[in-house]
Amino acid sequence: MTEQGDAGRVRGLVFAHPSEEEFARLLDFYRIEWEYEPRTFVLRRYPDGNIREAFSPDFYLPAEDLYIELTTLDLRLMSTKRRKIRRLRRVYPEVKIKLFDRHQFEWLLLKYEMEDQGDELIGKEALESNGCC
Repeated sequence: MTEQGDAGRVRGLVFAHPSEEEFARLLDFYRIEWEYEPRTFVLRRYPDGNIREAFSPDFYLPAEDLYIELTTLDLRLMSTKRRKIRRLRRVYPEVKIKLFDRHQFEWLLLKYEMEDQGDELIGKEALESNGCC
C-alpha cells in the first residue's frame, strides 16, 4: 500500500511536515484508507464574496468520515488551529474533525519506539520552545 519514491515519500506525495509523512506511513501500515488534504473549507468570506479564511485539514479517513488535523507546532501557537477548528465546526456542523496535537504525536513515537526521531518528526524548535530536550 505504501509506495516510496525519492526522498522516502509516501505515494509520491510531498507533505508539508515530516510528522505528516510519518502519520501517513502509520495509516498505511494499519491499512487505513486516507487522503491527504483533499478538501479546503471556506470559513469566512469578504462582503464581495472572496475568500477571507479557509482551512484544509491534513488527512481524511473515508471509512470513518473523519478529518484529521495533525500539528506539532509550539503549543503556544495552537490557539490559531483550535480557532479554525471551532469555526469549521460552527460553519460545517456535519463535518467530523479531530485535532491531533504534538503530545498525541509524541505518544505515537513512544508507542512505536521512534522517540529518537522526535527532532526530525516533531521539529526541534517546537520541542525546545516547550522546555524539552
